[in-house]
Amino acid sequence: MGFTNSPLVAFTLLSPNHSGQRTKRIDRISPHCVVGQCSAEGLGDWFQRPSTQASSNYGIDKDGRVGMYVEEKNRSWCTSSNENDQRAVTIECASGKVEPYAMNEVVYDRLIDLCVDICQRNGKKKLLWFGDKKKSLDYQPKEDEMLITVHRWFANKSCPGNWLYARLGDLAAKVTNRLSGGEAEVIPSGMQAREFQNLTEEQVIAKVGPLFTADQKKSGILASISMAQFILESGYGKSELALGANNCFGMKKSLSGNTWGGSTWDGSSVYTKKTQEQNADGSYVTITADFRRYGCVEDSIADHSAYLLGAKNGSKLRYDGIKGCVDYKKAAQIIKDGGYATSLTYVEKLCSIIERWKLTQYDVTGEASDVVKYYRVRKSWEDAASQLGAYTVLANAKTMADKHPGYKVYDWNRKQVYPEVDEGGYGDGMGNADCPFLVKVSIPDLNIRKGAGTNTAKTGQYTGIGVFTIVEVREGKGSDKGWGRLKSGAGWISLDYCQGV
Repeated sequence: MGFTNSPLVAFTLLSPNHSGQRTKRIDRISPHCVVGQCSAEGLGDWFQRPSTQASSNYGIDKDGRVGMYVEEKNRSWCTSSNENDQRAVTIECASGKVEPYAMNEVVYDRLIDLCVDICQRNGKKKLLWFGDKKKSLDYQPKEDEMLITVHRWFANKSCPGNWLYARLGDLAAKVTNRLSGGEAEVIPSGMQAREFQNLTEEQVIAKVGPLFTADQKKSGILASISMAQFILESGYGKSELALGANNCFGMKKSLSGNTWGGSTWDGSSVYTKKTQEQNADGSYVTITADFRRYGCVEDSIADHSAYLLGAKNGSKLRYDGIKGCVDYKKAAQIIKDGGYATSLTYVEKLCSIIERWKLTQYDVTGEASDVVKYYRVRKSWEDAASQLGAYTVLANAKTMADKHPGYKVYDWNRKQVYPEVDEGGYGDGMGNADCPFLVKVSIPDLNIRKGAGTNTAKTGQYTGIGVFTIVEVREGKGSDKGWGRLKSGAGWISLDYCQGV
């Protein structure tokens, strides 16, 4: 029997809690609820402990990241059944802590992705859900079939919780549809809102700024006003609606009769959630509404602009004058007057955001709209002679910098954008963008210090041999690789004596 592992894995920490290689072929998938909004790293730490006496092949954390803890070739300890675990790929999913153990939509979407991948790599064309224990366990799947089983059939547990249990028929249908070449077969290639989850507010703005500048060149709507709406409506791209549906502007399924042209929404994908509307007297009412689900952030931005340009109120444009408006205060008032939001202080909020973050730097006006903005790869901004190239695409500039140690990427405002400069002023790639991460310490007497450097006091404690989570990195005296702050809060350790995991 040949076994492979999923390419969707973003984090790996293999657990000692397993029974070695399977004795049966894979023909089942068993999804579980974690009973907690865990991270991939946290779940890995839990399964790493022999005392846990449990594990799973994969886990999906609260942000939709996939962790691997037991390779598919091995039998995990997950469903209280030797027979089931020998045949099943087991998946733990982050969830609420109480029944029905609800999961974030981004977790459910990633579960669909992972099930599709598992089926494809194991030669399956169908995922089956019978909803009946006896029928399921008596059934022998055909060579091209995969069967869903659940933990509650083998132990006195609610797992996977009533939230997911009620959706297993939907899960099977969507996975089978994609396996047969149906919708969602293509994984979105654009920016995903979940990329914002671990970024600071400033980092999110820097990441999306070029998207809004590009959109202004196409739509004529000020980048600053659209960015302010993005920040206000989605909480810097971290709202439930943004993470679950890439919907960064609160765009509902039905808006102004859907009469405008140029929409990037597919017309059917929705995300249902409760939302608050403010009445004219200032009071609030909670309603349940369907919101648009997008394949990527770029589609959300484009659809928002198409709506502002084309939505009508009767025979008149709702937001007449928004295109080409170069005054963000006037643009904000046009949007409010058109009925975009019910908040009585919407204009003030937008203007405050623009002024706080100086978002007008992303606006393109007059002749500047025809100017191409380049990312330059140099040793320093001042050392123009060292420049290796100028790129309109940041990813290409980063690739060139990675090939030449000591080189950095600067934007058109002379700001270093890669490696990212953290709040401590370090621009050597040791900022907090890649934190948290795991390191392995192989010596028993590695000192823990109160700060980042040998010029700070020792705590009197040692790490001992083991695996540790680093949540922050800084430069400091006495270490070439930098100093890492321990997740436990015990202090800082030199990364010179650590290995990546």
